[in-house]
Amino acid sequence: MEAIVLGGGEEAWARKYGVRSKALVPYRGRPMAEWVLSALQEAGLSAIYVGENPGLAPSPRLTLPDTGSLLGNLEAALGHAEGRVLVATADIPHLSPEAVRFVLEKAPEAALVYPIVPKGAVEARFPHTRRTYARLREGVFTGGNLLLLHKELFFQALPLAQRVVALRKKPWALARLIGWDILLKLLLGRLTLPELEARAKRILGVEARALITPYPEVGVDVDREEDLVS
Repeated sequence: MEAIVLGGGEEAWARKYGVRSKALVPYRGRPMAEWVLSALQEAGLSAIYVGENPGLAPSPRLTLPDTGSLLGNLEAALGHAEGRVLVATADIPHLSPEAVRFVLEKAPEAALVYPIVPKGAVEARFPHTRRTYARLREGVFTGGNLLLLHKELFFQALPLAQRVVALRKKPWALARLIGWDILLKLLLGRLTLPELEARAKRILGVEARALITPYPEVGVDVDREEDLVS
C-alpha cells in the first residue's frame, strides 16, 4: 500500500516563515510535512507528495505539483497509485507510525474508511488545542486527518464529492443533500455511527465506514500559528 500526502495550498501566516504552504512551516526544526513522511515510512509506506518539495526527507517516491484544489490534488495523486491508498494531510506533525499501523490493521473492508478520535483522547494529550466535535450516540468525536480509500471506488464517488465541496458554503443546500433527519439526530446527540455510515453510503454510492481511533495525533492538525506550540 502507498500513501498520498497532501501538502498544497497557501496560508498567509506561513509567509512569516518564508514559505507559502503550511506543510513547509518548521515544527521542532523540520518542515511539518517531513514528520508526516517519516511516520508513514516507519509504518512501511512509500509516499506520493502533492505540493512544493524543496528537498523533503525522507524523500517521497513521487512529487506532484499543487493543482489548486484539494480534490484536484487527490485525483492527480491517485492517477499514480493502485488499489487501496492511505491519504494524509501534511499538517499533522504529531503523527506517529503506531497510529498509522493502527489504522491500517484495524480498518474494516470498505471503499472509504474515515478515522474519528474520541474527545477525551484529544484533550488528554492536547489540552489546549481547539477542535470541532460531533456528539454521537457512541460518544463525542473529532474527525481525523487520515483517510483510507480504494482508488477505483473513489472515482465512482468523485462527482458527488465534488458536489459536496461546491456546497460547503451553502449550508441549507448541503443540509438537504445530507438529510434533515440525520442532521436533527446529530444536533440532539442521538445519531449512531451505523446510521451515519448508512447515509454516507446512500449519498456516495460506495461503502463508507468510520474507525474509532485512540491515537489523538490523527485528529490534531496545525491550522494556525499558535497550534505550533501544541
